[in-house]
Amino acid sequence: MNGFDWPALMRAGFLGLRLTPDQFWRLTPAELRLMLGQGSGAPAMNRVGLDALLAAYPDKTQGESDDRS
Repeated sequence: MNGFDWPALMRAGFLGLRLTPDQFWRLTPAELRLMLGQGSGAPAMNRVGLDALLAAYPDKTQGESDDRS
C-alpha cells in the first residue's frame, strides 16, 4: 500500500474514536495507530512480570517492621 488510506483513517478517528477534526489532525500516525490498537505498545503485565518486579523491589526488607510510627 502506498501512502495512507485517509478515508478509512478519518472514519476510524471521527466515528470510532470520536475525535474532533482538530484532535485528529494534531495526532501523529504513530499516535493514531496506538489509539486504534495497532501500535507496538508494551503488552499488559502478566503474573510472571509482577512477581519479578516484586522480587526486585520488595515493599519491605527482611526484619523490617510494619510499624511506621
